[in-house]
Amino acid sequence: MRVYVSADMEGITGLVDADDVQPGGRDYERGRSMMAEDVNAAVRGALAAGARDVLVNDAHGPMRNLRPDDLHPAARLVRGKPKPMGMLEGLAEDYDAMVCVGYHARAGVPGVLSHSFMGHEIEDMWLDGRPVGEIGLAHATAAALGVPVVALTGDDAACAEMTEWDPSVAAVPVKYAHDRFAAELRPAAEAHKAIEGTVAAALTPLPPRPAPAAAEVTLTVRWQSTAVATTLLGLTGVTADDGRTIRVSGRLPSLYRQFGVWTRVAASLTGQAPYC
Repeated sequence: MRVYVSADMEGITGLVDADDVQPGGRDYERGRSMMAEDVNAAVRGALAAGARDVLVNDAHGPMRNLRPDDLHPAARLVRGKPKPMGMLEGLAEDYDAMVCVGYHARAGVPGVLSHSFMGHEIEDMWLDGRPVGEIGLAHATAAALGVPVVALTGDDAACAEMTEWDPSVAAVPVKYAHDRFAAELRPAAEAHKAIEGTVAAALTPLPPRPAPAAAEVTLTVRWQSTAVATTLLGLTGVTADDGRTIRVSGRLPSLYRQFGVWTRVAASLTGQAPYC
């Protein structure tokens, strides 16, 4: 069994603020350690279920948050950026399952450090008219490859978003949002035990593989800046709904990769910090 782990940071046990998850923040180094502990709990769960190969992709910000020497020795690590597939770099059809660790709710949802890919630059996103953020887009892309998402960890808002998107995914809340930068924290040892046990159970037995998607889907994004929308209209297939909202149709996972180009263009135009 081969298991793929996409590891974000905002939904990690104990972390609630930008200073916990951004390089240079006063608690960032502790945040990196906490991230490794959550990821390692997921890796232990996968190994307990019989995984022979576990690949972890560092999917947060600079994508250099996980220190290789902190990672479970049985796991391989994809680290650094840019990556063509960003948060899903390395995911392929030959993986049996995907686990999302440390994920967060989409923009506009009252969850801990909630946003969609770019802090406050992306105001809303839709996939075929359905509100979507990092959780839904990752799930849809994995499904298009025929890889089932089996488990997700994050705050209660992220877990609720995953359950709404796909109730078959096992969700592990490691904290309970009080506001965007405040939460009631689950004790770390308890959270890690829950992550390990839930991942093991979610992989035993393996869930059925979704049928790889062949149909086109439409991704719509509303930006804060008209400059971003106007610039992206120069790309083939991109059309405008209004001055700040653009859309494109295509097949996943290629569409996911194209969206990564959008975010890099937006970052070069705005230079905004990830969190307001």
